[in-house]
Order: sequence, then C-alpha cells, then structure tokens
Amino acid sequence: MLPADLVELMRSMGVFPAVLGTANKDGEVHMTFITWVYPISEKVLRFALSSGSKSAKNLQERAAACLMFFSLGKALACYGDVRMVVERIEDIKFPVSVFEMQINRVEDNLFPGGTVTGTIPFAHTGNLEKMVELDGLVIEAMKGQ
Repeated sequence: MLPADLVELMRSMGVFPAVLGTANKDGEVHMTFITWVYPISEKVLRFALSSGSKSAKNLQERAAACLMFFSLGKALACYGDVRMVVERIEDIKFPVSVFEMQINRVEDNLFPGGTVTGTIPFAHTGNLEKMVELDGLVIEAMKGQ
C-alpha cells in the first residue's frame, strides 16, 4: 500500500516522475521514465503511455509491472497486476493508452544511512502551453475511468 503522504503529493503535483519496469512474454525487462501517473487510492495506480511504446506492448503480453517512486525520504518499488482501462484517449491526436495497476506489494528500497532528498527533478522544456494542455487531458482521462 502506498503511504498517504505520497498519494497526496502525487495528486497535488499533477505530473509525477517515476520509473516503470515491464517485461515481455520472454521475460526481457524494459525500463522507462514516465510522468503520467495518478493514484486512485493507496492500492490502485493509473498511468498513461504512448499506445505503441515498448512498455505498452509488454503490458499487453505480460500484465504485470513495477513502478519506482522517489520522494522525500522514500524510494518505493510498487509491484502489481496491470490492465488497460482506456485503449486510446479520444481528445489526444496521437494514441495514448491508460493502464491501471492493482498494487500487490510495496518495497522500501532505501538502505541504512541513505535517504532521498526529494522527487526526481523534472520540467517540460518544449512548448509549455501545449504540454500543460496535453498533461491536463491525460490526467483527466486517468482520473475519469
């Protein structure tokens, strides 16, 4: 289960940087950086991916994943079963799918004597107006299903 303070932080930030791990049917692991993540509850996460991405394809072959979160004092690996809840977000010009993870296990990956001092630093560097609009559409789709 995710800590309540992390759930609230993720909701307040809108986009929240995380690392997603998936594997294909042959067990080949793929890691990617994502920011479209939204906690529905302490046990359920939604995230969005480009529909044709390697991660999205892997999730259709093997419906399990790990999301790694970093925030003040936390380095948490969340493992769970995943299902697609939106095949394509209609209001977006390119294909984006929404997935839902039922969290089965959360591991604290901090070691004694070490800590994380904040979230992964992240900022949009392209057309900020378009990125804010896109993020808003994706976040609403993740919340709404």
